[in-house]
Amino acid sequence: MVLSNFCSTSLNIGMRINPAYAACATHESTDFFWNVAQPQYDSIALGGWRIGMLHSTLMQTNDMLGYQLLDSGNQIKLEQIGPYRLVRPSPQAVWPQRLSEAEWRRADGVYVRSNDGGGSWQWKRKVERDFDILFNNLSFRIKLTNFGHMGLFPEQAANWEWLREVIRKRMQRTNNRNLHVLNLFGYTGGSSLAASQAGAHVAHVDAAKGVVDWARKNAQLCNLDERPIRWLVDDALKFVKREERRGNLYQGLILDPPSFGRGPQGEVFKIEDDLLPLLDACKSLLDKDALLVLYSCHTPGFTPLVMENQLTPFVHGRKGKIESGEMTIPEVGGRPLPSGTYARWRAEE
Repeated sequence: MVLSNFCSTSLNIGMRINPAYAACATHESTDFFWNVAQPQYDSIALGGWRIGMLHSTLMQTNDMLGYQLLDSGNQIKLEQIGPYRLVRPSPQAVWPQRLSEAEWRRADGVYVRSNDGGGSWQWKRKVERDFDILFNNLSFRIKLTNFGHMGLFPEQAANWEWLREVIRKRMQRTNNRNLHVLNLFGYTGGSSLAASQAGAHVAHVDAAKGVVDWARKNAQLCNLDERPIRWLVDDALKFVKREERRGNLYQGLILDPPSFGRGPQGEVFKIEDDLLPLLDACKSLLDKDALLVLYSCHTPGFTPLVMENQLTPFVHGRKGKIESGEMTIPEVGGRPLPSGTYARWRAEE
């Protein structure tokens, strides 16, 4: 089952997926076996750019499903999430569907948008709204919320692999010296948990207490609840400014800002107005031995080039490489579904 596929438009790409199992949720029984295969790299020339495509593959046996994108098209997507087949909106899927109408009708539930911007589930059979899955060597509590969300972002899987690989290499090189990572807008914790698996000390920040509690539950499911992770309900900019006054420094920064959000005390975040001041404030938190910055978002208009241009002055003067591209989720048949963008920096070691 293909998990993630990044189409990168940057130079100097040097990613390699580490297939070794991490600390999460050990399953030794032959009834539940997962293996991350070595990725494959393809490249094509397009308009003067060398486009690299990374294929990260998850294989499983005995039909123990985590997540699969089965099909997409007509602005919706068909997903297998744990034991359930679901249909959810996907505005960017402006192409024909590949599977038959009969296959789509097999869905257990369909999320339908309303004219006022909301939406609701239409269930065809009884389902459990909360259940657990194993995906990309992480255990997740899935919640089929009334907003159509589920708490999993499969398009981030290659980023999680990148985090593990980069952090583990630094830990090995420095004889496991403490490495601190700040994750802003951490949501349900996929990036925090991947960094923790690799050995980092993590500060996980989100403005919503409910999703911070959700992320902590995911840490418990991953057997990471005893790891050094700080779970913080706070406004991102206020937290960063307090950390600056405290003199706290980090070797890694992760942020996946929303287009619009509210802080725990009603603070308003608009990405077009507030992202650059936040990035500017974060500069003071990066230690002299900083290792990585991972910046992703799902905001229309924030193209890979836009995000690379935002990240470049942030790491000015530091030796390293920036890469940027689209985050995608490949269907079972291989067709990629665009699902956001990313730019990331890795220090030269």
